[in-house]
Amino acid sequence: MKSSQSIVTERLQQALNAHDLEALSTCFTPDFQGEQPLHPDRAFQGSEQVLKNWSVIFQDVPDFCTEVLRSAVVGDTAWSEWRYFGTRHNGVPLDMRGVSILGIEADQIKWARLYIEPVQATGGGIDAAVKSLFQ
Repeated sequence: MKSSQSIVTERLQQALNAHDLEALSTCFTPDFQGEQPLHPDRAFQGSEQVLKNWSVIFQDVPDFCTEVLRSAVVGDTAWSEWRYFGTRHNGVPLDMRGVSILGIEADQIKWARLYIEPVQATGGGIDAAVKSLFQ
């Protein structure tokens, strides 16, 4: 039997892939707390902002789609590894990957910590990355 946390993650993915803002709204509590720890200035409160954010994404990426690559549930927290992909209106591909940690309360997402970033497919490799981060 699936946990309610797993079911909420599945509902979220279905709403995102269907570009269904109404279904998406049922996934979040009205007082939802959104946080992106790598970008602290992007924190926000309220499910209205969730819908505003996703309506912009759906408009800019008409074929937006998601995959949940892996997921786990611990208590009332759902951890999932996501891939977002599609093509923007300007023809530039979208490819983002990362992890979301969702706090679930009464079959809705109460809070989220998002670590989802654009894929950097090319670069200087691991040696250059380590050097740039620690020198």
